[in-house]
Amino acid sequence: MENRRRKPDWLKIRLPEGKTYQNLRGIVKEHKLHTICTSGKCPNMAECWGNGTATFMILGEICTRSCKFCATKSGRPLPADSNEPTRVANSVKLMGLKHCVVTSVDRDDMEDGGSQIWANTIKEVKRVNPNTTMEVLIPDFNGDMDCVETVIQAKPEIISHNLETVRRITPLVRSRAKYDLSLSVLKYIADAGVATKTALMLGLGETKEEIMEAMDDLRACGVEILTLGQYLQPTKKHWEVKEYLHPDFFAEMKKIGLEKGFRVVESAPMVRSSYHAENHIRK
Repeated sequence: MENRRRKPDWLKIRLPEGKTYQNLRGIVKEHKLHTICTSGKCPNMAECWGNGTATFMILGEICTRSCKFCATKSGRPLPADSNEPTRVANSVKLMGLKHCVVTSVDRDDMEDGGSQIWANTIKEVKRVNPNTTMEVLIPDFNGDMDCVETVIQAKPEIISHNLETVRRITPLVRSRAKYDLSLSVLKYIADAGVATKTALMLGLGETKEEIMEAMDDLRACGVEILTLGQYLQPTKKHWEVKEYLHPDFFAEMKKIGLEKGFRVVESAPMVRSSYHAENHIRK
């Protein structure tokens, strides 16, 4: 795995286009809606919006953690907004989404980690949009399985929690989260019979063997859906990209992942957590 610090050609971002994308862009701008697609400058925004999928971030924009790979603001968050579930549900309806992904910042300042607002958001989105399917990308809630259960009981179609990286690199880039704690959250979700999903960033300095070890750990926990993408350094203050991996390597990892028993593996340099999320429901 050759080290290449300069961005290669395969990391060029396709410019947004298409009627559906343009319509959603207009709605988001006019109504000042908050999606992680726009704030995170996701490279797949055009494709996802064109397929009628968008990702919302709840519980504010300030995270109580400061992971070295993430550009989300960190610090002391504002109080949670109890009206947020209604706003998200109405936004989904306004945008006419077929599939909705919801994520959040970590709220270690809240006794329940924000899990009740999570549950209220899921229920309200489903009430207002009965034909819209949902995937939720949740934090680890510091390992409090009662909080995880609160989300499960709201009945989203897919629950995702990102492992982010391999065991060795976890303490180097994740400010508070633990590798085994994340695995325990994923196992709890899978044991509850919910479609379980996670993501790994590649290019942080991990080896091929470590990636495969992480795959084995995830399969042992019952994880069914895995996404693999190239890590990109948000700013000079964040963890440095150690390696830009060729698309062929991602294709190899997809093959290995499917052989290990994952039901779905999305693996390519520009893949992100919610990439092709609407297809994971059907599969």
